[in-house]
Amino acid sequence: MNLKRTYKRENRKIMWKFLQYVGDNAKVYLILLIIFFIGIILGVFFVNNADQNQAEQIGGYINSFVNSIKENGYQISKTDILYQSIKNNVIIALVLCFLGCTVIGVPIIYLIIAYKGYCIGYTVSAIIASIGIGKGILFVFSTMLTQNIIYIPIILTLAVSGINLHKRIIEDKRGENIKLQIAKHTIISLCLLGVLLFESFVEAYISGGLSTVFIKFC
Repeated sequence: MNLKRTYKRENRKIMWKFLQYVGDNAKVYLILLIIFFIGIILGVFFVNNADQNQAEQIGGYINSFVNSIKENGYQISKTDILYQSIKNNVIIALVLCFLGCTVIGVPIIYLIIAYKGYCIGYTVSAIIASIGIGKGILFVFSTMLTQNIIYIPIILTLAVSGINLHKRIIEDKRGENIKLQIAKHTIISLCLLGVLLFESFVEAYISGGLSTVFIKFC
């Protein structure tokens, strides 16, 4: 019981610190969210305004994937999803961590956040356009929502940490505290990478499983 109470207490502390961090950096989060949603809108716009050949290619790829599961019993490899997800998450965490330490890193961080939004907007719009609004929305919520509830806040927090480090490097002209700030940024990035690795397991074993179930029975 004591261990359980300690665990809950520590979880509350971590959650409180995270919410406090978000509050202290609300302006940066707001800017990143705007950029992220602009990326989503661009992704949706691209799919909705694709020419006939592009639309047929997008629809053909998704329908082919769906039919291969429905008719041929194709199984989504959870191991492959896990491996690819871990690889992608490690790369994005390291890139965002590194960019915060560079002079020209902030514009690239903004571009990465916009691109992540674009990918989500493109994927959601393509699915809905291919399998219909009702099934498309249900599919997106049942398979993409779970992992992105974890993924999006962590990516945004990695970006905020990098932007804050960049600002402190610019402000600290004498370079007295740069090493300390870089160390803090690195620790935050490693902790967030740990959460992203957990997200990889969610993506592989929960979202991946839900995708198969949804496609087979809908």
